[in-house]
Amino acid sequence: MIKLYITRILLTLLVATLLIGCRVRVVTQADHKLVLPSARVETRDEPSSAELAQPTQVVVLGTGTPIPDAFRAGSSIAVVHRGESYLFDVGAGAIRQATIARYKYDIPSLYPSQICCVFLSHLHSDHTMDLSELAHTLWWRRQAGVRAWGPTGIARIANGLDEIIATDANFRINGIQPVANPNGFRMDHQTIAPGILLRKDDLVIEAFLVNHGDINPAFGFKVTTNDLSLVISGDTAYSEVIAEKARGVDLLFHEVISRQGLEQNSAGFQAYHNSVHTTSDELARVAAIAQPEKLVLYHGLFYGTEESTVLDEIQALYDGEVVLANDLDIFTAE
Repeated sequence: MIKLYITRILLTLLVATLLIGCRVRVVTQADHKLVLPSARVETRDEPSSAELAQPTQVVVLGTGTPIPDAFRAGSSIAVVHRGESYLFDVGAGAIRQATIARYKYDIPSLYPSQICCVFLSHLHSDHTMDLSELAHTLWWRRQAGVRAWGPTGIARIANGLDEIIATDANFRINGIQPVANPNGFRMDHQTIAPGILLRKDDLVIEAFLVNHGDINPAFGFKVTTNDLSLVISGDTAYSEVIAEKARGVDLLFHEVISRQGLEQNSAGFQAYHNSVHTTSDELARVAAIAQPEKLVLYHGLFYGTEESTVLDEIQALYDGEVVLANDLDIFTAE
């Protein structure tokens, strides 16, 4: 009995030792207060009066990159306005995060089959991986298919998604299952050109070109409502266009790569990243021109440095408010 007790103590100490130096997030009691429902089917004909009265909300669904990360889903930002959710990029895991956010923040329009629209900054896989999840989750209960805006190539992706779901759609439409909308799986797609993409009441969504190296075209987005203005960079090298579009906005969501982390890479990858992403010191220059109310970092490449390092690098050169976003962070008009 004594030997067993000692063994347990030693195992506990060993685990604690192994965890030292690893990336660990402390889970507090506060994290367990939210009870999430499981497997709940939701339908609605239109937004409720309570949804229509809510201020604009921005929910960060994913802050990650192509590098697998246990704590960060793929790149995705949701703007919620007047009972509709508009997604900007939809990386791997984003739709599961939307389901969590729906209950965490009581936002019905973030239930996957209620999400109306997605805007794709470019067609790299880490920004599009959950398109199928978005288009096809409970598609037979959708009132209408997802509306998607994307650069040249979006039609090919939409056609490919139809092929992916064709067998499933055939089973359900021609089987005994009730299907409210036989075309619910189809994604209505439009190719982006710079300019206004959508106007709906006081919501305006604008696309503008950014420099993502040889990935051309690539876009950033500006969203304005009656109570909030924001710019989403997408993936981009240093851009004075973004600085101008973001001048004086409430929120600037911008990708970033740590200068210190970048310098730990090979010469080839340093040259590549310098041509397609914005380093921390370059982002400080963008922010100094734009002077947003709040600079929010997402899609961060850290390459072995502490995540907080990128904050230090920017704050050494820029004295405005800077936030390193985590998945499921929420920002609202104040």
